[in-house]
Amino acid sequence: MTITIIVATDQHNGIGANNQLLWHLPADLKFFKQTTTGHTIIMGRKTYDSIGKPLPNRQSMVITKQPNLKIEGVQVFNAMADALAACDVEKEVFIIGGAEIYKLALPLANKIYLTKVEGIFNADVFFPEILTSEWKETEHTFYPKDEKNAFDFTLITLVRI
Repeated sequence: MTITIIVATDQHNGIGANNQLLWHLPADLKFFKQTTTGHTIIMGRKTYDSIGKPLPNRQSMVITKQPNLKIEGVQVFNAMADALAACDVEKEVFIIGGAEIYKLALPLANKIYLTKVEGIFNADVFFPEILTSEWKETEHTFYPKDEKNAFDFTLITLVRI
């Protein structure tokens, strides 16, 4: 099984503030939807709360410290290992956040889809540092800002060496 992290960060690895994204980039959201549709997505409870519902055409899993949390239409786990074990027949699983879940998943991940947004935002949560000695860039696509996307960004694909 491939464990893939999908994340968008600013130039200082900021990913969010007040349990919300820092920007609205329709082109990146389209990539997220196209890439994760038909797959299992794993997220933390705060990320789930910010989305507010299971995403369509994806199996949603939430990892939480709350021992008896139940969410309709979502599988809930108290440990990353348990969530991943429940995905044993999956070809690829996507880790979609937040910061604590990324921190747990980074040592286990085989691939990262990293959207790097130009600029520094007022973030209160951050993606952990990616050690360049452990990853190889295989794709790099620049998207200039336009009438729908307020910031330049680059979509980078990384695979574990």
